[in-house]
Amino acid sequence: MSGILDTVNQRTQLVGQNRLELLTFRLMTKQRYGINVFKVKEVLQCPPLTTVPKLHPLVKGMAHIRGLTFSVIDMSLATGGPPIPDPENRFMIISEFNRTTQGFLVGAVERIVNMHWEKILPPPDGSGKENFLTAVTDIDDELVEILDVEKILNRISPVNEEISEDILSQKTEVTDEETENTEIILIADDSSVARRQVRRTVESLGFEVMQAEDGGDALRQLKGIADNEHIINRLALVISDIEMPEMDGYTLTTEIRKDTRLKDLHVVLHSSLSGVFNEAMVQRVGADSFIPKFDPDELSAAILQVVKARREKNDK
Repeated sequence: MSGILDTVNQRTQLVGQNRLELLTFRLMTKQRYGINVFKVKEVLQCPPLTTVPKLHPLVKGMAHIRGLTFSVIDMSLATGGPPIPDPENRFMIISEFNRTTQGFLVGAVERIVNMHWEKILPPPDGSGKENFLTAVTDIDDELVEILDVEKILNRISPVNEEISEDILSQKTEVTDEETENTEIILIADDSSVARRQVRRTVESLGFEVMQAEDGGDALRQLKGIADNEHIINRLALVISDIEMPEMDGYTLTTEIRKDTRLKDLHVVLHSSLSGVFNEAMVQRVGADSFIPKFDPDELSAAILQVVKARREKNDK
């Protein structure tokens, strides 16, 4: 166990070719779960927690670690299980999602497994819309569930999804209400919550949306369009998550740049991996920009800028 705790921070700096490292853990049952090490800042025994009035029922308490105070979420309760008893004898995974830091109280932490994204599969049919899974995989002939942490966090502290009036006022500089807006934007994200947030933003700006649940699905859709028409005439840009089953956003971007029919598409990587992302990786895979999740104004401004440049180029 000490090896896991000592090396998590170092491993978060690793970026592979369509690979990831999963930190596996258990809650209050034999079921195994996994979280991408890129999102893990630290793993430690849960410290004494402070309770404050009117905490959300899924929040066990507040932790104060090295000058940082954050909420600690009971991951068993959050996924519909029994509460985790005796927190101070359990483990806490400190993680960064969507620009915020939080602790996840878990029953036990196991080990780190290096895997290929192709072995990470979407949840099976019939799992229902109310589940908290973004993916599943097999480790040592045992099913491992990868949780939709964004969905859990949105239950506790819903993200503001409204675009400000200031940004909406800029929309008139880009769009013309007297003409039809034909721009289509492809959204690729395995989280249903994230897809809905981005879709609402795009549609609020007056543009059409195509959706994909992972990088492989997105690439198939793009190639399908390119088989029948010049894709730049149809698609304004691609907004892609980084962590996705089958094919991650890094690899999707690389594949887009390798295909002569797709290579000129504008690609925005939009991910909660903000804590470990760097400009060198954007340049390495050929993405045009990176935007950390989720700020509707920041995303809207980026979309409007791309569409405006696209229209100015077409008008020349």
